[in-house]
Amino acid sequence: MAYELKLPDLGEGLTEGEIARWLVSEGQEVAEDDPLVEIQTDKTTVEIPSPAAGKVTSILVEEGKVVPVGTVLVVIGGDGDRDRPQSDSPVSATQPSKGRATPLVRKIAQELGVDLELLAGTGPQGRITEEDVRGAAAPSEGRREPLHGVRRVIAEHMTRAHREVPAVTWVEECDFSAVDLKLLVPRVLKACAQALQQFPELNARLEGDELVYLERYDLGVAVQTEEGLVVPVVRACDSRSLEELRADVGRLAEAARAKTLAPEELRGSTFTVTSAGKLAGVLQTPLVNHPEVAILSIGRIAERAVVRDGAIIAAPIGYVSVTFDHRVVDGARAAEFGLAVIRLLEQG
Repeated sequence: MAYELKLPDLGEGLTEGEIARWLVSEGQEVAEDDPLVEIQTDKTTVEIPSPAAGKVTSILVEEGKVVPVGTVLVVIGGDGDRDRPQSDSPVSATQPSKGRATPLVRKIAQELGVDLELLAGTGPQGRITEEDVRGAAAPSEGRREPLHGVRRVIAEHMTRAHREVPAVTWVEECDFSAVDLKLLVPRVLKACAQALQQFPELNARLEGDELVYLERYDLGVAVQTEEGLVVPVVRACDSRSLEELRADVGRLAEAARAKTLAPEELRGSTFTVTSAGKLAGVLQTPLVNHPEVAILSIGRIAERAVVRDGAIIAAPIGYVSVTFDHRVVDGARAAEFGLAVIRLLEQG
């Protein structure tokens, strides 16, 4: 009997995934629950196990391809081509004809002299996008590599955030004398969770014409990895101790760099904090982590000259910035939130 492994619904509204790496080859014998394939979603990389024991009869989707949920990826057992899904299967359905594009994209292609029949689309279900057309029209030079995995996801996510969110950034300096910099990230998470309780519109999501106020404080922490930025979620930042938050941040950061984060560890953040440490620069204007409505960033902290009681002294100063969705957060409220976070940090 043949078993077909389909791309499963991985939750959180995900509709597609990229085949990051096959862990088996055709003809290989596998046991039930042996790892078959790594799937890259817009959240993380997930390892999918075999649904049954037997020979890998057919691998139907090659590495690097993006396919929708429900697509048959591989056949275990059975009789080779006889058990390969027929033309009305999800695999065939996700291979559109050449030249699929919207009227606007077709118009742009005509103006630029680009033949759509010669293009492979990078949009959903292979649709040709405006970027595909303009890229084909541009002079070809330099080494080119397609975006895959985390980098592709980051590009899509950042493009959407920039397109949909009218972002504004507020910046103010903070004296970090009272903060143990070894505990900087957990201390900032704690301060943000406390301040968000006073400013609930920043701990929210915009869904259509409704602003959804969230009564939990699960904060995302931006972590730089070799493949790009990943944002695991630290839960219940309002009620946990600094030591508990420190341990969780360390564990999640290590898992992010090792690419072993579970899908649920990347879901459901209500607000995001980012700090690039020594590489941070004086300040940043990060993009809002859609569908959240705000993000707080900590710039590089360094000894700077400040005036205290009429005297010039050296103090560890860094800039705190709050980037927010101006559709739902007023500038004054964002500033008040930022100042509340700074007060909490300066109090230690």
